[in-house]
Amino acid sequence: MNHEANIFKSDGIMRKFCVVLIAAGCSLAFAARAQDTNALKTEIGLFEAQTGVVSVRGFGQIGSVSTSAAVISVRCKESTSVATGRKDYGIAVEIETNQRRGLALVDSDELASLINGMDYLGKISHGVTALSGFEATYTTKSGLRFVAFSNKRQGGILTSLQYDDSPRISLTSDQWNQLVNLIGQAKTTLDSSSAPK
Repeated sequence: MNHEANIFKSDGIMRKFCVVLIAAGCSLAFAARAQDTNALKTEIGLFEAQTGVVSVRGFGQIGSVSTSAAVISVRCKESTSVATGRKDYGIAVEIETNQRRGLALVDSDELASLINGMDYLGKISHGVTALSGFEATYTTKSGLRFVAFSNKRQGGILTSLQYDDSPRISLTSDQWNQLVNLIGQAKTTLDSSSAPK
């Protein structure tokens, strides 16, 4: 009887273990699918998602900004179809925290607008509205969001970065400017890479 009870007990433990494994696998698959869906909103993401073709993906590290909550890295990307010779350019913004790692793609034709948007948000003042508080945002096609926020007319203006449904990452004005400069450097690098030779 004892032996049978042990078998049933270990069988119950195995079932619970399997349920936990299946749940973990599903949540990882869901997270990967969500990231893929965001990447497919960009030209370079669609280009890199092609199947049945040989593609070459070039990359170059531009730099990173460290905050108390995350490390934000900027990389240049060049993707080439071997069959057609077509090239697509963009940047990857990687946001790494203790809990997760996000990778947002930004097409090269979004970069000028993104830099202008970040420049505006970095210099925004309370004069943008007659009300006591405001939130101003710039969002890329892949869902990378840059935010300037204040809830008191006399208070300071906070800037942050957010990707997907992850928590906002607060940036000081120096960190914000560093990030603008890194994206500007990436644009300069891509402009020279994609210029006709």
